[in-house]
Amino acid sequence: MRLSLRRPKIQKVLLEASMQQYFVQDSVSNPYQVTNKELLKHLFSVLRLQEGERLILVFHDGEKWQARLTNKEAALFDLEERVVSNQELPVQVTLACAYPKGDKLDLVAQKATELGVHQIWGFPGQWSVVKWDAKKRTKRQDKLRKIVLGAAEQSKRDLLPQVELLADQAELLQRMDQFDHVLVAYEEEAKAGEKSRFAQVLSQLTEGQKILILVGPEGGISPQEVTSYQEHGAQLVGLGPRILRAETAPLYLLSAISYQLELSSHKNV
Repeated sequence: MRLSLRRPKIQKVLLEASMQQYFVQDSVSNPYQVTNKELLKHLFSVLRLQEGERLILVFHDGEKWQARLTNKEAALFDLEERVVSNQELPVQVTLACAYPKGDKLDLVAQKATELGVHQIWGFPGQWSVVKWDAKKRTKRQDKLRKIVLGAAEQSKRDLLPQVELLADQAELLQRMDQFDHVLVAYEEEAKAGEKSRFAQVLSQLTEGQKILILVGPEGGISPQEVTSYQEHGAQLVGLGPRILRAETAPLYLLSAISYQLELSSHKNV
């Protein structure tokens, strides 16, 4: 009898997990009409959604709803039931990456979104090889936002991470006082054998805190930048005995935070 009572709930969870999820930047309204052209094309040309079929819609405030298509011609959905979800990290992690070469930032943005990042910032590091003007930044920012959107939908996130590419480091420094912890992945710390500082910070994290992770480009972080970061309250951390690439370090940091707060038996939050 106990199994039969629980089965409907299990089936419901499995059904929701199998549904496609989409973010819509609107307030909740019932019925809800999809007007975004790209989403309309995906739903009806790619997914070939039919009336009566269901999906999950995530509204701008993070509310998730199970929605059923009731009028294909008008793209109207009936919001049937709110979905209770807890897919976010207990802390808000902002990732700031000095501009790397090629498409490395695309990979970082996608995987960081899957790992629970709250915001992604790009900035011109002193030793960054690439130099992006305003036009280039706008183009890359739009591309990154699409990548993040797809990754957030695929990983069933509750919130859509924000992406912003900064014009200079001064803007980054001005924002550092917003955070409870600012961590700089610094290669020289790893070379010197520093192993405990990151672990100490992880053990002190509490729910709702804001963390800024700063990662340099392929050429590393200059001594002048290190001084500036420390003057703004940053801590330098080593990431073990191996030297990690610019695109690997942020994913290592996010994975460690996720393990500490979501999987470890010694969670603080």
